[in-house]
Amino acid sequence: MPLKTEQVEEPSLNLTPMIDIVFLLIIFFMVGSQFTEQERLFELNMPEVSAAPPLTALPDDLVINIHRDGRMIIQGEEYTLPELAKRLQEARANYEDQGVVIRHDAEGMHQNLMYALSACHSAQIRNISIAGQLQSETNR
Repeated sequence: MPLKTEQVEEPSLNLTPMIDIVFLLIIFFMVGSQFTEQERLFELNMPEVSAAPPLTALPDDLVINIHRDGRMIIQGEEYTLPELAKRLQEARANYEDQGVVIRHDAEGMHQNLMYALSACHSAQIRNISIAGQLQSETNR
C-alpha cells in the first residue's frame, strides 16, 4: 500500500489586517492633532467675566475619630470640644456643604458621640455620617 506524500500546509499568522489598522490609527491621530492646533490660531476676543468662583474640587469629608477615653482626633490632631466646634465652623465657612464622618469606639461613652454631634449642629453642618462596622457571622 503506497503512502500518501501530500504536503501539509503549515499554519501561518496573517499580520496584514493588523498593520492596516495601525496605519489608519496613526493617520487618524495625526489629522486630529492638526485640527486642534489650527483652532488655537484663530484670533478671538474672549468675553470677560466680572466675578467667577474658582474651580476647585469638593473637599473631603472631615473624619472625627472618638477614642474610648473621649479624645477627639481629626487628621492626626487632637481637639477639645470647643476647639472641635471652632474647627467645624471654619470648615463650614470654607465650604457650605462640608461633610463629617464620625467614627466612635464601640466601648467608649456614647456621650462623647453626642458631644461631637452637638458640635456639628452648632457649626450648622448637615451632612453627617456615623461610621459603623458590620457584624461578622461569628459575633451574631
